[in-house]
Amino acid sequence: MARYTDRHAASGVRDALPKLETWPSQHSSDYEIVITIPEFTSICPKTGLPDFATLTVTYVPDRRCVELKSLKKYVNAYRSLGIFNENVVNRVLGDLVRALRPRRMAVRGAFAPRGGIQTTVEARFPRAEAGVAGATGAAGVTSPRVSRRRSPAGSSRRSEGGGRPKAR
Repeated sequence: MARYTDRHAASGVRDALPKLETWPSQHSSDYEIVITIPEFTSICPKTGLPDFATLTVTYVPDRRCVELKSLKKYVNAYRSLGIFNENVVNRVLGDLVRALRPRRMAVRGAFAPRGGIQTTVEARFPRAEAGVAGATGAAGVTSPRVSRRRSPAGSSRRSEGGGRPKAR
């Protein structure tokens, strides 16, 4: 089998897609919108086989909301686009952030198993690097937030050796 190339990795990241349309939010207080896309399809750029997923977009709008018919056209354009799962989720997030400028947003792709492996990819806005104030997030937007990372054992009550709770 041929090796993965930079061309495979970049496939679909900059291809033209239908424009996302927006409409003005009528509410100034925080409220959350959850959009579920259960029949998302794209193409693996390496194998040419289809990838199936449920995409979930969760966001708190600021001034704009996405118009759902335009989102449907945008999402359906991926059906013929060769793009890796990780790039799908990050591209959808970036395109929606550029169109909406939301207060917060997360995009989650739960991809159907292929070859016995199931992949779930999640990307969030604003993004921040641990310990780096003013990190640049999706769509080049700067965020002063600093994310917290969990300990390697998954809980502050667990030791790094063996994963057993610490004696008190």
